[in-house]
Amino acid sequence: MAKAKAHKPHQKAAAAERKARVEAMRRAEQARERRNRVLTVSVATAVVAGLIGFGAYALNSADEKEKRNAAAAKKPVRGEKTWDAKKLGRDHVEAAVSYPMTPPVGGDHHQAWMTCDAKVYDKAIPDENAVHSLEHGAVWVTYNGKAADADVKKLGEKVTGTPYSLMSPVDAQRDPIMLSAWGHQITVDSASDPRVGEFFSKYVQGPQTPEPGAACSGGLESA
Repeated sequence: MAKAKAHKPHQKAAAAERKARVEAMRRAEQARERRNRVLTVSVATAVVAGLIGFGAYALNSADEKEKRNAAAAKKPVRGEKTWDAKKLGRDHVEAAVSYPMTPPVGGDHHQAWMTCDAKVYDKAIPDENAVHSLEHGAVWVTYNGKAADADVKKLGEKVTGTPYSLMSPVDAQRDPIMLSAWGHQITVDSASDPRVGEFFSKYVQGPQTPEPGAACSGGLESA
C-alpha cells in the first residue's frame, strides 16, 4: 500500500502533463484553422479581385476593338471613288440606262438582277442587271483586254469563293481591273493587290447595300 501511494504524485504529474500537451495541441490546431480561414479568405478575395480586374480589362479591350472596327468600317479603301447614294436612282426600268461611269456603281436598273452568288461570267453582261446586283449588296469585279490572264484567273477564284459577288469583262472600262459596289469603285494594279480583299471585306453585303439580305441567286444567268 505504501508503494502505491508513493506513485500517486507521479501519476498526477503525468496526467497533468498529458492534459497540458493536449491543450497545447488543441490551441495549435485552432490557430492553424484560423490561419487557414484567413488564407482562404485572402486567396478568394485576390481571385475575385483578379476576375473583376480581368473582366474590366476584357470589357475595355472589347470596347476598343469595337471602336477600331467601327473606325475601319468608316474608313474608305485607299484610292476608292465614291458617289452620293442619295443621287443614285433606284427605279426599275425596261429601257437601256446611260450611266455616268463605266462600269456603273448604281442608278436606275432592270427589275431582274444578274445572278451574283459567286458567279463568273466569261462574256459581257448588261449594266442594268448588274447594277441591280449591286443594289443587293454584291461586289462586281470587271476587267478588260489589258488585264493579265493570271490576274483574271486569280480574281475568278476569289469570286467563285465569295457569295454576293460576280465578275465579267467590260471592254470599255478605262483600267484593266476594277471593283465596284453600290456607290463605290476602285482600280487595282493586280489581283494580288491587298485592296482587293479589303474591298470585298468592306462591301460584300456591306453598309452601303440599299437592300441588305436580298437574293443574289435566281437572277439572270446570261445577257
